[in-house]
Amino acid sequence: MGIAAAIGVLLPFPFYYYLWNWPQSWLHFCGRGRDPSKVMAYVSHFFKLLQFISLFSVSSFHWPPPLYFWPLFAFGQFLNFRVYQLLGEAGTYYGVRFGKTIPWVTEFPFGVIKDPQYVGSVMSLLACMSWVPFQYILLWVLGYVFMIQVESKEDPSTRAKPLD
Repeated sequence: MGIAAAIGVLLPFPFYYYLWNWPQSWLHFCGRGRDPSKVMAYVSHFFKLLQFISLFSVSSFHWPPPLYFWPLFAFGQFLNFRVYQLLGEAGTYYGVRFGKTIPWVTEFPFGVIKDPQYVGSVMSLLACMSWVPFQYILLWVLGYVFMIQVESKEDPSTRAKPLD
């Protein structure tokens, strides 16, 4: 079960890497008239479900959680919600890579925390350390660190061109 859980935890990261580096091929795959960010969101949610199932398969739950759970999980989810609230679906799901115009945002947490969506996700994962074996949390965090590195190098010339 351990190898399958590890694969499940890492499953979405090759997909994100592919989309970030080759957005034009995703645009062609989605086709005319379909929003590539929305399709990416659907696929990402499916991968997230598989990640959670993988974690649940190796977890052991007990109640109540340790005290550090509440602030870490609450602030992590607040950051994720705030990023989505400020950027919307297109901003969260690589809209800029698909040729969309995303407004520049300077409200908190942007300008204060670098990559707040990943920081929030890592905080939420760390909150669950009493339930999930460390190696799976570490794998997921390393996936986020990998994506932070990938997304830090954005070349505007590789953005997708609209389908005519």
